[in-house]
Amino acid sequence: MTRAFLVVMDSVGIGGAPDAGEFFNDGIPDTGANTLAHIAQACADGRARDGRSGPLVLPNMTRLGLGAAVRLASGAAVPGLEADPDGFWAAATETSPGKDTPSGHWELAGLPVPWDWHYFPDTENSFPADLVRFVADAAGTDGILGNCHAPGTAIIERLGGRHMRSGWPICYTSADSVFQIAAHEDAFGLDRLLALCAAIAPRLHGMRVGRVIARPFTGGPDAGFTRTPNRRDFAITPPAPVLTNWVQDAGRAVHGIGKIGDIFSMQGIDTSVKGPDAVLMEHLFERVDNAADGSLTFANFVEFDSLYGHRRDISGYARALEWFDAELGRLLPRLRDGDLLVLTADHGNDPSWTGTDHTRERVPVLIAGQGAGSAGLVGFADVAASVAGHLGVPAQGPGRSFL
Repeated sequence: MTRAFLVVMDSVGIGGAPDAGEFFNDGIPDTGANTLAHIAQACADGRARDGRSGPLVLPNMTRLGLGAAVRLASGAAVPGLEADPDGFWAAATETSPGKDTPSGHWELAGLPVPWDWHYFPDTENSFPADLVRFVADAAGTDGILGNCHAPGTAIIERLGGRHMRSGWPICYTSADSVFQIAAHEDAFGLDRLLALCAAIAPRLHGMRVGRVIARPFTGGPDAGFTRTPNRRDFAITPPAPVLTNWVQDAGRAVHGIGKIGDIFSMQGIDTSVKGPDAVLMEHLFERVDNAADGSLTFANFVEFDSLYGHRRDISGYARALEWFDAELGRLLPRLRDGDLLVLTADHGNDPSWTGTDHTRERVPVLIAGQGAGSAGLVGFADVAASVAGHLGVPAQGPGRSFL
């Protein structure tokens, strides 16, 4: 019996989505967005020198096929990632009508989203009055702050002091199907914030809003505010079985790392750990060392997206990629014979692009443990079918194994 490790590098897109023109940032279509290629070009041009310098250096992912996947997906040059691969690789295309976390992860787990998500398109006064009243009543306050589209760090800097004085929750959204609530862990209370999100989530889910997200923070107006690792996503439960269910129903263990447990509402997941990416990497090492035969470990590393993509920080994104690649170099030799490691992504978040939201892109599929070769262009759902096939578990849904 063998093991599988499915690792999502959140937002590490590679351009080339055929329907990118149907998705927008600040009214500009995502056509031409390419997270990896634009970061690599910026590094080669000397435009990513904050905390690093020189071309983008990702030797381990390049050997697995990252540069080749970018070239196949989009035809873009990827300076520093030109080496021929000796791993098994592909480029995956999403069909779900969204460029957000649930859409990408559900489809990677074998379930394309079967409906159109509900969005809040107005950048100001984003939420209808009855929803605002409902949230305020649930919070026990006379109103809410925010009610707009905003980056999470910017809105707490702008409204954190007022929030602490008034006690009103900070509610905001984005181009994704989300309702986010930021609140101070001490002044408002972390347990109170989580209880508020849990209380309003059923109504938002009934509207087909994909996630209600608790965004706790600490600090003060003078020293500044800092978001904490205690974020929690209250996501719609997938309406049909997904990869985690397939594996668990076959009597195997399923381990979630990062926000996987939240994304799938713990459906089909036996254990779940959370924390910053550096901590999650240690959990991934522990699973590689100790996970049982036949098990699935499903991990998400979110900081590419949350700390660098949304903030349009090219240098920071490049640093994160180089850190991840170095950790991968330590991880690969610890895999056992017969193990399958799949590295992929759920969408793009091009830090060189206009706006602050995700970008519609294809994603890489890099595989260790299956020799060398390429499956070419595949679908997101094919990833789930391939992992299930490796584990000898019956797959459901539209995906087909490419292994």
